[in-house]
Amino acid sequence: MTKAVGDAAFRIKQNKETLREMTYGGALSFARRRYSRDFDGVDVVVSGIPYDSAVTYRSGCRLGPRAIRAGSVQLAELAHFPFGFNPFDHLSVIDFGDCFLDPHHPDTVFDSITDHADAIIAAGAKMLSLGGDHAIAYPLLKAHAKAYGPIALVQFDAHCDTWPDDGVGFDHGTMFARAVAEGIIDVSKSTQVGLRTYNDSDHGFEILTSPWVHRNGIDAAIEIVRERAGDAPVYLSFDIDGLDPAFAPGTGTPVAGGLASWQGLEFVRGLAPLDLIGMDIVEVAPAYDHAEITAIAAANMAYDWLAVLAKKKGAPTKPVGRI
Repeated sequence: MTKAVGDAAFRIKQNKETLREMTYGGALSFARRRYSRDFDGVDVVVSGIPYDSAVTYRSGCRLGPRAIRAGSVQLAELAHFPFGFNPFDHLSVIDFGDCFLDPHHPDTVFDSITDHADAIIAAGAKMLSLGGDHAIAYPLLKAHAKAYGPIALVQFDAHCDTWPDDGVGFDHGTMFARAVAEGIIDVSKSTQVGLRTYNDSDHGFEILTSPWVHRNGIDAAIEIVRERAGDAPVYLSFDIDGLDPAFAPGTGTPVAGGLASWQGLEFVRGLAPLDLIGMDIVEVAPAYDHAEITAIAAANMAYDWLAVLAKKKGAPTKPVGRI
């Protein structure tokens, strides 16, 4: 019988199986992982959170999960660069699909996201969440804090997202202020990287602004983040607008002067020594994208986080060339 090829999202039987695909065809899932809602033995659950009702400028990132999945197709073709292995030979990863949300009953949305996350975390799996606007990080952090206690947040972003919160309304610029106030985030161990918008208060975070990273380098930023987080459980919240609009035009609130794609990738890989418990990649708005630049960048950030987890599980690295 001919070996199965194509449509791996539906046809692979084991979570660590990989099928040959036409890059330009086949059923979409993140990096061609199996669509499944069986969490048994799963290391990481990838799921979309298609919500953007908390945006303050351009909407459209509810379509982000779909775009990021499409941007991931080439990642399943070759061994990971620079590690030289297939992460999915060593890490059991499924694509859950999208968390179902009812936008016509907005008061239910955050509870739906928290319940979704609770079920995955309770099963012993880590979460890789594809947004959606950045407000989804709040219910995700709530769920993680139930399991892990106060979280060390590592935030890659153009914006602080700690602007004044009245405790009633909610948008994608206030959720971390609320999370700090509720004790969900341990600010003494948390760092914000890439910021280039102003706030009167740092809320206790270590802030490495984009100009500082440009002057001092991504390695210096990684060192500070590692030292500050220590052995705390670390949640990475990666807003794609942390990258300069030259590298991520497809986002709702672009800010000039940001970091480059290579800096973002080096940053994610540099977090390997930390106790990584979850990640979201948010604010991809494909209607403003060009040639999938933003979606591809987001897919690579997410894929590198998975590769780091595979490396931490003992996947043997085989880099080629000077890395």
